[in-house]
Amino acid sequence: MSKTVKTMILQDYTERFGAESDVAVISIRGVEANDNNAFRASLREKDISVTIIRNSLAKRQFEGTALEALAPVLSGPSALTYGGSSVVEIARELIELIKTYPAIELKGAVLDGQLFEGEAGVEALSKFPTREEALSQTVQLFLSPASKLVSSMVGPGRKVASLVKTIEEKLEKGETIAKVG
Repeated sequence: MSKTVKTMILQDYTERFGAESDVAVISIRGVEANDNNAFRASLREKDISVTIIRNSLAKRQFEGTALEALAPVLSGPSALTYGGSSVVEIARELIELIKTYPAIELKGAVLDGQLFEGEAGVEALSKFPTREEALSQTVQLFLSPASKLVSSMVGPGRKVASLVKTIEEKLEKGETIAKVG
């Protein structure tokens, strides 16, 4: 491969992956053409892209970036899956799709510079909460003590209101109220 072609490929990698910090690496060797098209189309519906890469050039281009952690899994035929709302969403989609397309090999994924290696790593990553789920869990953690405090403060007032209501109903019926002593 000529130096000009390599330079063009490196420039393409910069344009495609320059802003990416979280991706998954798969191998689609052995996947039939029709299955490959269907697999890519199902990912495209979720705004997830698949790009075949040259390992040596990708390793060189990813040096000093968040994707540098991918170096150990970049061997053999490799394709990067990226996009979507997060790499956790990508991992979840890939786990579901390998049930339909078992020839796909999950090589690993990177989240915040941490490598999740192999199928086990990608499966572990798929169990992480997405950004939106993590935010909602955090908000829930903040609101939980406040809601408990409010219910503790309102609880005794409800008891008193219930007693007053019971006394009112008895007086309206003409019943006498027994003295508690």
